[in-house]
Amino acid sequence: MKRQLLSFRPSLLEIFLLELAVWLALWLINDYVATLLTLILTAIVFAVLVIAVISEAIDRSKVPRQYFWIMGISVITPIVATIIYLLIFGGKIEFGN
Repeated sequence: MKRQLLSFRPSLLEIFLLELAVWLALWLINDYVATLLTLILTAIVFAVLVIAVISEAIDRSKVPRQYFWIMGISVITPIVATIIYLLIFGGKIEFGN
C-alpha cells in the first residue's frame, strides 16, 4: 500500500485571509514594525512580481500561473491590512510607548 503524502493546496481566498490575519495581528502588536515591514516587504514583493512578469513575457517558463496570483495577493494584502487598521483606529498611527 502506497503512503499518500499530505497535499494541502489552499485557494487564493484562503491565502489572502491567512495573510490578512497575520498582517492585522502584526499591526495590533506593534504598528511601528508593521509600518516598516509593510513598506519594505510590499516594495520587494512588487519588484519581484514585476521582474517575473517581464521575464515571463520575454521567455515563457514552467512557472504555474498561481505563482503570479499569489505574488499579487502578497502585494495587496499588507495594503488592505493597513487600510483596515487605519479605519479602525481613526487614521492614527502612534509610534510611541
